[in-house]
Amino acid sequence: MVIGSGPNGLAGAITLAHAGLDVEVREAAETIGGGTRSAELTLPGFVHDICSAVHPMGRGSPFFRELDLGIDWVDPPAAAAHPLDDGTAVVLEHDLDATAASIGGRDGEAYRELVGPLVEHFDAVVPVLLGPWPPPSRAAARLARALGPAGLQRSLRAALADARSLAEQVFSGERARAFLAGHSAHSMLPLERRPSAGYGLALLVMGHALSWGFPRGGAQRIADALAERLVELGGELHVESPVEELPRTDLVLADVVPRELLRLARGRLPDRYERALRAYRHGPGAFKLDWALEGPIPWLAQECRRAGTVHLGGRLDEISTSEWDAWSGRTSARPFVLLVQHTLFDETRAPEGRHTAWAYCHVPNGSAEDMTDAIEAQVERFAPGFRDLVLARSALAPPLLEAKNRNLVGGDVNGGAADLGQLFFRPVKRRVPYRTPLRGVYLCSAATPPGGGVHGMCGYSAARIALRDLSRR
Repeated sequence: MVIGSGPNGLAGAITLAHAGLDVEVREAAETIGGGTRSAELTLPGFVHDICSAVHPMGRGSPFFRELDLGIDWVDPPAAAAHPLDDGTAVVLEHDLDATAASIGGRDGEAYRELVGPLVEHFDAVVPVLLGPWPPPSRAAARLARALGPAGLQRSLRAALADARSLAEQVFSGERARAFLAGHSAHSMLPLERRPSAGYGLALLVMGHALSWGFPRGGAQRIADALAERLVELGGELHVESPVEELPRTDLVLADVVPRELLRLARGRLPDRYERALRAYRHGPGAFKLDWALEGPIPWLAQECRRAGTVHLGGRLDEISTSEWDAWSGRTSARPFVLLVQHTLFDETRAPEGRHTAWAYCHVPNGSAEDMTDAIEAQVERFAPGFRDLVLARSALAPPLLEAKNRNLVGGDVNGGAADLGQLFFRPVKRRVPYRTPLRGVYLCSAATPPGGGVHGMCGYSAARIALRDLSRR
């Protein structure tokens, strides 16, 4: 049995079914998908993604690529843009040189030297970044061979740094520093905490080597494609079918966070393991807004109209303050905002001539404070007249996000804080993190390596371990 139909649960189920096992997936919600669900949250005909909206790791996932799911991926001309108060923007282009030119000057060359080696050796880096976990020996050998160039060694060391230190050491100007800060803030870590720089570098590299694409028609298409493949293999899917206790079957994959595993185990876990799960830490929450719009967002910086994702936060210092506020239990008056504008590139998500936008900012875990005005002020700052286009809006504070998905504890969309203490050893310090002390029970959620993101690799890796264990019994 697989508990939960998020990308990891479905990936694990497909892996088990492909090996010839009879697989049943149980989902508590009315629809499958977990973090890859879509719905008309505002007005009829306007399709919004409930949680994840852009999927660079989905394009790079070894498991998804192997499956060849037939998803119609939409690739905006530019992956991301970071507007500044002078009316210009720095743009993450697919082309490395074009991005360096957007930064300009010596910092553009410094950017090329920092990111270029990781792009050049991307095939060696991907297995270390996404797995499967543990990475196969051949992947480690490829990386070892690639480590020869001094530039790549420098870039890999930089990935373990904090974003502020890296930005200030490598770049002299505010454009490049702000650009790195915006990407690093996806980590939901303070920019002064390691390895926030690694998250920023990973996203930048994927923007060059792959794409920040999204499925035409909504994130739900990812879940639907995975479900279709599972059914083709003979698997069963049951929605509105909550599990209240771990079943005593031969094999259980649980796409749940540690808190849920404790609830489902009902005291069956050993005390030491239970204490370790209770010590698992969640990061800040997300306050999410979706808009139905009369027209496209009127960005001052024209470059933003080519980008699927837009980072709204200005300079490094401002972004740093916003992220520290959320980490320290405070909401920010000027929050860093991540915004996605799907309908500039996917007309299927709104009625003809109309548009949608998706955005969120980081807030203290579990905060119920309404951040609508603060987020819209940040959009208006870089796109005057935005509010005049709003036809309807949907606001989801952390408690509402958690109500829609129990894995989003306090609105934490990353499945747990991903600082150095929980980057490699999540959810507990065990050689095989997916295996629990209960025979035949495995964790496969984003609380296991490689962590958050839509890639399915937590489920795939957990299922591989489970199959290996099963063959030894």
